[in-house]
Amino acid sequence: MKSALFWFVLNLLAIIVVAAIGPAEKSLGTNVRVVYLHGAWVWAALICIFAAAVAGIAGLISRRQAAHYWSLALGRAGLIFWITYLPLSLWAMQTNWNGLFLSEPRWRVAIVFAVGGLVMQVGISMLDNPAWASAFNVVYVLILTYVLQTTDQVMHPGSPIFGSGAWRIQVYFLVLVLLTLLAAWQMARLLYFSRNPSTMQAAEVE
Repeated sequence: MKSALFWFVLNLLAIIVVAAIGPAEKSLGTNVRVVYLHGAWVWAALICIFAAAVAGIAGLISRRQAAHYWSLALGRAGLIFWITYLPLSLWAMQTNWNGLFLSEPRWRVAIVFAVGGLVMQVGISMLDNPAWASAFNVVYVLILTYVLQTTDQVMHPGSPIFGSGAWRIQVYFLVLVLLTLLAAWQMARLLYFSRNPSTMQAAEVE
């Protein structure tokens, strides 16, 4: 656990360094680095949340406890990244557009699902059964997917980076996304091993 935590912190430092040296953009200049970071952060959150649903479906079908615990861990890691993406989004708004556009549709969706996710995790903790985490994560993803598909994009165009044709920015952003995904995976792994009774019992035996 100490080793896993060490590598997680080291990866976070790497993300900070990579984010700080990101390529400037013609319109936004070096302020675009915050946009890169907030984009990578929300992608990591979304992939984690969707992975939680996949693990949940696997657990519900196979009835394997390990899959339920992975769903629980991935869902919580995804929610942590989703919540911490919110201040990054505010930072990106302020530095690049000189103001906070809090009525922006995607921002309101982010707030609603952050609060809803917190309430859901409190409920899962009270139920104290990892199978409920699998079921709730599947429902959460279904609702989130529907809402994102039907919500207008005002300050969040479809694919500004990959549609730009600037290959250096695209490669840089992919590297940043992969580092952020690694951090999300490391967090999920820490949560999994802290919550799964079988792994804790094995550690006690060792």
